[in-house]
Amino acid sequence: MGAGDLSAALWQERRQLELLLFRLETQRLHVSAGNIQWLTFTASEVEAVLDRLRFEALARNVESAAVAGQWGLPAQATLVELVAAAPPGSWPTVLQDHLDGLRVLLVRLGEVARANEQALLSLEPPAGPRDAAGMLEQLTTAENIERALAITRRATEQWMAQYLGDDATPH
Repeated sequence: MGAGDLSAALWQERRQLELLLFRLETQRLHVSAGNIQWLTFTASEVEAVLDRLRFEALARNVESAAVAGQWGLPAQATLVELVAAAPPGSWPTVLQDHLDGLRVLLVRLGEVARANEQALLSLEPPAGPRDAAGMLEQLTTAENIERALAITRRATEQWMAQYLGDDATPH
């Protein structure tokens, strides 16, 4: 394990964040187009990326702790601290590029998630017949909207901001 492995883990995490942005934007496009029948699928896709991100964060934490130990830092060192402690050469620049890229992605993610939340909150289950089937469809749609909202809100959890450093918290 070394800085190269940490860099690879950070790249993987950045790819998953980009995929999360794509999935959220796809969801918003469907919602804007009135395609709420696809809400269960888009919510499941967002949730799948969030699950993979948890795995990527675990892998990154393992690699980061190993590098921190090699560089004389505590295992829970932030990426800012790793950049500062990196030995002379290319690692300070490589890790700073990751830090900058992750910060940009987190800000974009916050913006997209907020836009999705607003779009989802504006949805209303379609008015249908007052028979049992129509009421069931309304309840199902309302539940799908609530599930999509809950998953979208998970996308903005502060699970990475602490690793990046105190000043990296997205607004």
